[in-house]
Amino acid sequence: MSTNNRGRNNVVADARSEEPEMQVSGDAPAELTAVVDELLNSLSARFGSVSSEIFSKMDEMGRRLDNLESNLQANGINQGK
Repeated sequence: MSTNNRGRNNVVADARSEEPEMQVSGDAPAELTAVVDELLNSLSARFGSVSSEIFSKMDEMGRRLDNLESNLQANGINQGK
């Protein structure tokens, strides 16, 4: 039974030694930096766009609330007469 275990361990060791080694080129860090920079620029632009949309919608909501408030006050004054 112990010979079977040794045989299995040898097969596992042999399979590991056959795994291909990954080749890393010298340009990999530069490529990674470029990809990360592009991603950050894209996210920054998208964040700016979304922020502008949010501020625009908040301004519009403020104008609508001011209009609603003035209409309610005008109706209150008209109904009081």
